[in-house]
Formats: sequence, structure tokens, C-alpha cells
Amino acid sequence: MTPLSALWLPIVLSAVIVFVASSIMHMLLPYHRSDYRQLPDEEKTLSALRAAGLKRGLYVFPFGTHKDMKSPAMIEKYNQGPVGMMTVFPSGPPVMPKFLGLWFAYCLLIGFFVAYLAAHTIPPHTHYRAVFRIVGTAAFLAYGFGTISNAIWKGQTWSFTIKEVLDGLVYALLTAGTFGWLWPR
Repeated sequence: MTPLSALWLPIVLSAVIVFVASSIMHMLLPYHRSDYRQLPDEEKTLSALRAAGLKRGLYVFPFGTHKDMKSPAMIEKYNQGPVGMMTVFPSGPPVMPKFLGLWFAYCLLIGFFVAYLAAHTIPPHTHYRAVFRIVGTAAFLAYGFGTISNAIWKGQTWSFTIKEVLDGLVYALLTAGTFGWLWPR
């Protein structure tokens, strides 16, 4: 067993590397530019949403209980559309430092749990490829597969989800490479 305390450097460095890579992938590379679309007749739609007094939260429309789902009125609402989910943030400009800080903390958390698993399954002096394989698999489960449930349950498009899974693969490979490189010898 490898002591978890011996893995603090790969935990922190992999989080930094993933953070920088994700920034490059989302700000400089063009493949994420089509992920979001503007609301049709945005000013009119936003005015109607403001008038409704929406607060922060996740909204489902049309809304009903499980019992309502089979009622003719609810079926008609579904058929008329639109049907969806909408996330509403607090009013005001996006607080990017907060989002980036939370993303970095998430990367650290993944690094910690990947290290925990690796520390209990990989002994010191293990060859780079063996460390890479185990750490890469664990990191891919965290970074890559987490978004698939949003396509299943929240209507996220599959094209967006596939891009997120591919991003997760890149993050997992970077994490695996960092741990393989810095694994205790």
C-alpha cells in the first residue's frame, strides 16, 4: 500500500494541469462554441420570465406530479410543448472567480479520491503504465461519465454530452500521466 500522504503532489499538480487544460479547451478551442444557443426572441422571453418572478433553482415544464402524468390535460400540455428543464441562477453577472474556484476544488476532490483508490491498489515502485492504467480509469469514471446522466435525465443534447465525455477523457489522461510520472519510487 502506498501512503496517501506521499501523493499530495500528484493530487495538486493534476488538478492544476486539468484546470489549465479545461480553460484552454473551453476558451481557445472552437469545438465548445456551439454548446449553447440564444433564446428565441430573447428580450420578450426574459421579460416574461422576470414577470413570473423566478428565483434560483431548477424548473421543469410542464410541471406535474407522477399522478398527473397520465391525465389528458397533462398529456396535452406535453404534446403542445415546449417540454424541458431550465436552470435559473441568481440575478447579476456570472461570478466567474467563484465558478473557477469551485471547478478547481472539484478537480482537487477528484484527484484526492483517485489517489485514495490508487494508494490502496498500487504499491510504491510500480511501473508508470500500471499506475497510468488504474489512475486513468478512475479519473475517467469521475470526469468522463458524470455528464452522461444529464443527457439521460435532463435533456442535455448527446452532441454536448459526447464533447463533455471527450473532455473528461483528456482530463483523465492528464491525471493519469501526472500520477504515473510522480508515483513514489
